[in-house]
Amino acid sequence: MQRNTKETAISLEMTLDGQGKSDIKTGIGFLDHMLELFSFHGSFDLTLKCEGDLHVDFHHTVEDCGIVLGEAFNRSLGDKKGINRYGFYLLPMDETLVHCAVDISGRPFLCFRVPEKLPLFLLSAGSFPAQLLEEFLRAFVIHGQLCLHMHIVEGKEVHHLIEGSFKALARTLKMAVGYDSRTLDRIPTTKGLIGL
Repeated sequence: MQRNTKETAISLEMTLDGQGKSDIKTGIGFLDHMLELFSFHGSFDLTLKCEGDLHVDFHHTVEDCGIVLGEAFNRSLGDKKGINRYGFYLLPMDETLVHCAVDISGRPFLCFRVPEKLPLFLLSAGSFPAQLLEEFLRAFVIHGQLCLHMHIVEGKEVHHLIEGSFKALARTLKMAVGYDSRTLDRIPTTKGLIGL
């Protein structure tokens, strides 16, 4: 996948049936770390290079990486025959607990919830604004054509909140793209079509 705008230039290669190998260079160390975790815990092979307008802020780079990753994820699924379609995971990480569920439905929808005591727009992990987690997820969901529910149930440490979310997303998607040997020749819907 390639995406070039006046704000970012991105190249990406992705293999869903991979071994969790990654080579990530976005210019944002924290985002690199999160995508490496995503690759490892999803067993997705991922190479991503991004040159973005980081002199402005991190927003364009984070959102555009979500866009391209979502497009690659959707394209990698092909006709979607044989996949489980649904996935869910409850991920603990020290004081943090993240619940994630996905439907590879072809109908983009994001429900992202955090406890009221955690105003993400006021928090950051180092220099990485925590609110960019939702921006990344929204871009990924829209362009991946997924229905995603992400609920941070508990947490205090911002790094754990974001890292737990990326790990939960990866584990959830790994389940959803897994194959059911009994239905390899079928699209996982009674409608005969996944999408709008």
